[in-house]
Amino acid sequence: MATINVRKKEVTRDPDHCDIPYYVSEFVEREVGNDYDSLRKLDNLIDKLSENKRQLEEQVLTVSSEVPKRIQNALKNAEDSKKSLSRLLEEETLLSSSISSHLLKAQPWMEDLDVLISQVEEIERHLSYLKWISRIEELSDSIQQYLMTNNVPEAATTLAFMAELDIKLQESSCSHLLSFVRSTVKFWHKILKDKLSSDFEEVLTQLHWPFVGPPQSQALGLAAPASAPDMYNNLETLFCQLLKLQTSDELLTKPKQLPEKYSLPPSPPVILPMQIMLNPLQKRFKYHFTGNKQTNILNKLEFSRGLVMLILEKLAADIPCLLYDDTLFCHLVDEVLLFERELYSVHGYLSSFPSCMHILSEESCFQRWLTVEKKFALQKMDSMLSSEAAWISQYKDITDVDEMKVPDCAETFMTLLLVITDRYKNLPTASRKLQFLGLQKELVDDFRIRLTQVMKEETRASLGFRYCAILNAVNYIATVLADWADNIFFLQLQQAELEVRAESNTVSKLQLGQLASMESSVFDEMINLLERLKHDMLTRQVDHVFREVKDAAKLYKKERWLSLPSQAEQAVMSLSSTACPMLLTLRDRLLQLEQQLCHSLFKTFWQMLAEKVDVFIYQEVILANHFNEGGAAQLQFDMSRNLFPLFSHYCKRPENYFKHIKEACIILNLNIGSALLLKDVLQTASENEITLKPNQPSATAALNELGVYKLAQKDVEILLNLRASWPNTGK
Repeated sequence: MATINVRKKEVTRDPDHCDIPYYVSEFVEREVGNDYDSLRKLDNLIDKLSENKRQLEEQVLTVSSEVPKRIQNALKNAEDSKKSLSRLLEEETLLSSSISSHLLKAQPWMEDLDVLISQVEEIERHLSYLKWISRIEELSDSIQQYLMTNNVPEAATTLAFMAELDIKLQESSCSHLLSFVRSTVKFWHKILKDKLSSDFEEVLTQLHWPFVGPPQSQALGLAAPASAPDMYNNLETLFCQLLKLQTSDELLTKPKQLPEKYSLPPSPPVILPMQIMLNPLQKRFKYHFTGNKQTNILNKLEFSRGLVMLILEKLAADIPCLLYDDTLFCHLVDEVLLFERELYSVHGYLSSFPSCMHILSEESCFQRWLTVEKKFALQKMDSMLSSEAAWISQYKDITDVDEMKVPDCAETFMTLLLVITDRYKNLPTASRKLQFLGLQKELVDDFRIRLTQVMKEETRASLGFRYCAILNAVNYIATVLADWADNIFFLQLQQAELEVRAESNTVSKLQLGQLASMESSVFDEMINLLERLKHDMLTRQVDHVFREVKDAAKLYKKERWLSLPSQAEQAVMSLSSTACPMLLTLRDRLLQLEQQLCHSLFKTFWQMLAEKVDVFIYQEVILANHFNEGGAAQLQFDMSRNLFPLFSHYCKRPENYFKHIKEACIILNLNIGSALLLKDVLQTASENEITLKPNQPSATAALNELGVYKLAQKDVEILLNLRASWPNTGK
């Protein structure tokens, strides 16, 4: 065995080769080791290894006999595949040769056939050409016959059919045929239009069109002729016949259009009978509102309803003269907006038609409008903030209306923004609306900065009237903007802004996702800044009151909690005299700010203050002292009967906002038996945590049973140690 041990030490493993001596040495060490009695196992080991050797030899023989058969089968399959491929290649060669020979023989036939087909197609084109000419001549003859028999309606119908044929031929390359059809349509259209227009104008004249006098005189004038019904029937008939010429009129007449810079949407031309009815009005309009007429004074411009295209032409001509006169330009914009509102609301004008807003959307005009709008808005902001009533609520004497306690300047500012929205909401393109939205955001930010500047001047009087009014203003603006964010108009602008940003790649995928999912709004940036300002101002107020409370609580912190008489020794419990200054300070400040802050702000204020007072009394009064039975009872009386009720006006269970104090009073006022039991449970729970013993009583369950949820186990142990008197248990 010693020899084996020596050799074992000498044998090392070579990781790069199959090291048989190493494995043998390991095997002997594992099976025999240093136990001499293990040598008796050698016979069994030899038999076992011999059996393993025999099995391995059989496996090798089996594998070596099966492999050649598989190889032979694979070679046979490969040979068969090779023969099949050779056969397919031979067939492909024969077929290719046959096809080439056939194509070669058929080539002359194909060339002859192509010539014949080309000739047939050319003859068919000639025949079709002649048929078109014949068809147009037939229609032309029909119109002539109808006019000779004074059958104007049928002539107009036939002309309409001829005009439709003209439209169908527009894609043809037969220029002479197109010219022939167009000239024929033009010839008959002029004859029919002149005849029908003359008759239509004659009837209009008999009806005293246009009606430009007072309605009463029109009614009297029209009631006189006995043939009025016949005239109206005549008017209707001629109107319908003129409508039949609409198609040919659109083919022959190019509509008058304003320059492309106004980006007017496409719109159908005015129907032919309506054009005839507008002619006298157009003459009057041009007479009064073009040239050197006295009625064409820019600062006394009046718009005629219904003549929108004429008005657009007039605007396009006059606006360049007004761009640098703020007064006249503003007057023009106001008149346009009033006209637009009446046009849509009263007369049902379609939003898809050209309107005056397209003229105002032209680049130079629009930029001037933005500039002037901003200028007057800033002037309005200056005047509203410098007003004597800037920080006074208009509804201060009406309790139901004055819930928000909004100062006049804030309400006037939001009204200004609302008016701006109303002015630009009918702009034809989303990009122009987004530019106005940007102006509104600038104004909100400017107003926020102005409020911040005024607030800084009032910092030393953070509980004063003006400081509270500024805070109410900030809260009101943030609230209104949040409400506007859910308005359908601003949601549509948010979608437009999303598309613009996605195209320009100016924001992250996260921001795009938030905009698309409506998690954010177009006013989020402004609202966040206002909320931050509101929080800072509220925090400053809370800190101010809290400092006063701390100063008033100095004597209360030094109360003799360790030597106060027990409850049984007192006839009636009364408030600690040292707590009076602190509670009076709290009461006065709560009453003052309840009157000066709106409900939502005051709720946040008292909750923040309650949290600070709760931690202060817990840390500075309770944890800094020891309590006998009387001291613990006095603390609980001061808190539950005096501090908590100060906040009962604002919530049903004020003690829930002073959880540190409430639960500390529970622990300090436990009777001796319960306190000892709790102490033992906490100690046992701590030991179980160390020894990892499961299924033991939980400290959390014991505390919850007492009504303690906020304080941790360590905190309760500290509070138990603050109790002054414990019985001698012999431990």
